[in-house]
Amino acid sequence: MSDPLAPLVELPGVADAVARARDALVAVHNHPVNRRGWAATAAEASLRAARASAALDGARLDPALGAGDGDDADHTVTDPVLAGAVRVAEESGRMLAVWRTSPLQALARLHVVAAADLVADDRRDAELGRPANSAGVSARLSLLADLVTGGTAVPAPVLVAVVHGELLALSPFPSANGVVARAAARLTAVAAGLDPKALAVPEVGHLRRAEEYRKAAAGFAAGTHEGLTTWLLHCCAQWEAGAREGLSIADARQ
Repeated sequence: MSDPLAPLVELPGVADAVARARDALVAVHNHPVNRRGWAATAAEASLRAARASAALDGARLDPALGAGDGDDADHTVTDPVLAGAVRVAEESGRMLAVWRTSPLQALARLHVVAAADLVADDRRDAELGRPANSAGVSARLSLLADLVTGGTAVPAPVLVAVVHGELLALSPFPSANGVVARAAARLTAVAAGLDPKALAVPEVGHLRRAEEYRKAAAGFAAGTHEGLTTWLLHCCAQWEAGAREGLSIADARQ
């Protein structure tokens, strides 16, 4: 059976972008701090990722919760989107094994924790963790699950971008789809070996280029060659940027 994602690797510039992203991530994993004490830098990267992901979905970030100060956990988070993103970051570390074998189950759990403060009490059972009940959404989620569990051999940056873009395009849940999509992309990067210790923060790059991010995501959803190329190049570039963010975290801990 042919690999359904193989043609994406042949799109203009994608192979080079994949190589640059991989090289950048190798560099952050080889940083001396990350060779001996990576757990602390991974925790900071996860927190920055949560803040940036929430901001992309319109969260108001309290200036007192300065990214990189390491004190966010000491503050009460009042914005419901940010609170959900922080919970997702905490939950993701426990979801890796589930993501590798049962990604649809993992997606449901991610939505439950991401949207807990966004759903009215009388709608919680009907909405939390429940994707849209339509044949089209179900079929595409099943295909995505097949890809995540071994249905493709494309380079990890391409698979990560496809997971991210497909979940944004589908928006399968009633709320918090952006936070869930970016969390799924992080899980895919870890599971596929692109960022095995979760040290990079590509979400910061997406946030800094938010307009570009949204246009590129729309291009992916449209499915044109140009749109797919733009999305893949954007995502690879933000993994490069995310690796630089990871290096800055490690440098600060030297």
